[in-house]
Amino acid sequence: MVDVWRNAHLITVASDRETLDIIENGAIIVDDGQLQFVGPEALLPRELVKSSRTTDCEGRWITPALIDCHTHLVHGGNRAREIQMRLEGATYEEIARAGGGIVSSVKATNALTVDQLVESALPRLDTLLSEGVSTVEIKSGYGLNVTAELNMLRAARKLETLRPVRIATSYLAAHATPAEYKGRNDDYISDVVLTGLDAAHAEGLVDAVDGFCEGIAFSTAEIARVFERAKALGLPVKLHAEQLSNLGGAKLAASYGALSADHLEYLDAEGAAALAKAGTVAVLLPGAFYALREERVPPVQTLRDARARIAIATDCNPGTSPLTSLLLAMNLAVTLFGVTVAECIAGATREAARALGLLHATGTLEAGKSADFVVWNIKHPAELIYRIGFNPLHSRVFKGKKVSP
Repeated sequence: MVDVWRNAHLITVASDRETLDIIENGAIIVDDGQLQFVGPEALLPRELVKSSRTTDCEGRWITPALIDCHTHLVHGGNRAREIQMRLEGATYEEIARAGGGIVSSVKATNALTVDQLVESALPRLDTLLSEGVSTVEIKSGYGLNVTAELNMLRAARKLETLRPVRIATSYLAAHATPAEYKGRNDDYISDVVLTGLDAAHAEGLVDAVDGFCEGIAFSTAEIARVFERAKALGLPVKLHAEQLSNLGGAKLAASYGALSADHLEYLDAEGAAALAKAGTVAVLLPGAFYALREERVPPVQTLRDARARIAIATDCNPGTSPLTSLLLAMNLAVTLFGVTVAECIAGATREAARALGLLHATGTLEAGKSADFVVWNIKHPAELIYRIGFNPLHSRVFKGKKVSP
C-alpha cells in the first residue's frame, strides 16, 4: 500500500545551504518503506493519491527523523556521586585520576549480562525515540576487556531487534586504561583493543572504530595504532578529540578520513581546516559541556569559516552527559555554543547521518531514501529548539511505518 502524507510544511534538509530547505504546503509519498516523492502538494500525481492511504497532517511540520550520532547508551550503573565531587570543585580530569570517570563505570558494566545490559539501556533508548529519534549510534568502551566490550556491542545490536530503530555501533575499547594496565597503554592496546577489534569485526558487531585522544586517555600515536588496524579491516573511524586539551586528535582523525571528530572544545583553526578538507564531521556535545560546567566553548565560528560540517548529539553516558534528550541537546547547542536554528536542525539530521556514514540512507527528505520522518506539533521550525523540557512530537515514521514511541 502506498501512503501519502499531505497538508504539511516540509523541512527537507536536502541541500548543503546554510538556510533551511522548506517546502510549504508539501506532501510525501511512501512506497515499500522508501520516500518516492517529496515536494509541493500541487505536484502530487492525482491518480496515485486516489488509490493510496492518505494522512492529513493538518498543517503540521515534517522533518527527517532525528539522529543521535554520539551515545554511550549501553552501560551499567551510574555516576551520580560525581555531581557532588564537581560541586566541591573537582575537575573531570581530577575525578578520573582519583578513580572516577570512565573506569568507575567499568565494574558495573562488567557485572551485567548481555540481556541485563539491554534491559538497562531500553529506558534510555525509549526516551530518545519518544522525541523523534530513529537512528542512534551506540559505543562500547565501558568493558575494557575483550569479553565485556563484545557484550556491549551485542547488546547494542539486540536493541535494534526490540525497537523500531536503526543502530550504528562504534567499537571504543580505546576509551580508558583499566587499573591492571596502568602505565602500560601499549600493552593494553595490543592485548585488549586490537584483539577485541578483530573479534568484534569477525562477529559483525562493529560499524566504526572510535577512540579517546586525551592526556587522561590515549596519545595520537597510540590511537594511530588502533586506526591502522581499523583501516586494515576496512572499518571507518571516528575520535573523541580536543575535549580537554589540544593534542592534535582532530588532525589525526582527518588524516584517516574519519567520519567524525567529537567534542572539540580546544580545536584550533588548523584542526578545523583539516576536518573540512577531509569531510570529517565536527560533532558538538553540549550535554558534556553543560554537565562538566566547562568554560571553553567549541570554536563554532572557526568551524564555519573552514566550512566544516557540524552535527549535534547527546553524548548520553553515565557520567559526563547523562542526557537522553536530543531536543535539549539542540537547545543547549543554540544557547551555549551559538549554533543557529538551521545548523541545529541540519546537525541532528543530515550532518548526524553523515557522521555515521549513513547519509545515503537517511537524514534528509529525498526520494529514494528510507522513509524516516517526524510530524511535529509546531508552527515554526525554531520551536524545535527554543522550548526546554517540552516534546512537540505528533508522530514518528520509521521505514514508512508509523511507530510508537
